[in-house]
Amino acid sequence: MVATVASSLQITAAARPFIFSKRIFRTSAAIAVDSNGSSWPKLASTFHISSLQHFPRTFTSVPAKSGKFVTKAKSEASEKKPASMLPIDLRGKRAFIAGVADDNGYGWAIAKSLAAAGAEILVGTWIPALNIFEMSLRRGKFDESRVLPDGSLMEITKVYPLDAVFDNPEDVPEDIKSNKRYAGSSNWTVQEAAESVKQDFGSIDILVHSLANGPEVTRPLLETSRKGYLAAISASSYSFVSLLKHFLPIMNPGGSSISLTYIASERIIPGYGGGMSSAKAALESDTKVLAFEAGRKCKIRVNTISAGPLRSRAAKAIGFIDTMIDYSRANAPLQKELTADEVGNTAAFLASPLASAITGAVIYVDNGLNAMGVGVDSPLFKDLDIPKENH
Repeated sequence: MVATVASSLQITAAARPFIFSKRIFRTSAAIAVDSNGSSWPKLASTFHISSLQHFPRTFTSVPAKSGKFVTKAKSEASEKKPASMLPIDLRGKRAFIAGVADDNGYGWAIAKSLAAAGAEILVGTWIPALNIFEMSLRRGKFDESRVLPDGSLMEITKVYPLDAVFDNPEDVPEDIKSNKRYAGSSNWTVQEAAESVKQDFGSIDILVHSLANGPEVTRPLLETSRKGYLAAISASSYSFVSLLKHFLPIMNPGGSSISLTYIASERIIPGYGGGMSSAKAALESDTKVLAFEAGRKCKIRVNTISAGPLRSRAAKAIGFIDTMIDYSRANAPLQKELTADEVGNTAAFLASPLASAITGAVIYVDNGLNAMGVGVDSPLFKDLDIPKENH
């Protein structure tokens, strides 16, 4: 898998089993709802004292069943009546996130949000990126990025080797088998990864596809080779079909599967080539079909998040990510830079019982850019009184 690019112009990777555990306690996230019914969309641990309270509060420590003490914040005016809370509670759930190789992409952000909600985290990492990823975890280079709302560190229970381009060992060509970057790794095809997770943990509840590959992404479609086009489709869309096919038998009923797509699936984004726009279109179409099949067969929900541009390491390889971010900020209804956490929190919602009736959907998390029909930063609109942010 060469020049990688994932949804939101980002690509992630996957490789050799690695166990990493440093988080002190599990978390349970919640979305606070005040007495007027308005919500604060912030994942907050039950151990976390929210800074978003808009009223005086007192703090009390109460013994938990485990014998530890839990600090709670509550309004002085409602000490006898607890504040209404709508929880995103994923305690007891286990998630497998395919395509985590660093700490600044959407895959990492999704893992953090799921962990903040209480889920156990397993990740699949592309083999050539595995050693650096493992080393960074061991040396604490990701510790700052691992901090959860309660102050503890996200725990990655286990890292699995994964190359989602290959379904089973028979699919792996000799040049890959003999490649030194794959030396020392085993059980890294999709089928083998699913079998390894089953052997280690029995089942999962959440499956996340956060990977893509477009070896010719910088080429216009008319200059894209058949090989490059099919490689983009294979790594960026069929890989999701394959992951769900092999993990579905070990997913608990009521579970959720989530992928990441990009607006290039339905709009022209010059420079996002090599068949990647076609791959994202296929991914969105497959999401609907898989929602029906997986829903009827195993009661699993299937959705995809269409995320806006993110300044990730992989996206920088395309060469114009900063331009896309500036364009989005200038033209989206919400004039701000999208953060990875906003996509992660959306994934946590989709994985939770709060989204129990949502499946087969494309959820846009892009500050509303998808709704725009024109670029309002064009000189053609200079005489219109269009509100703009103050720099």
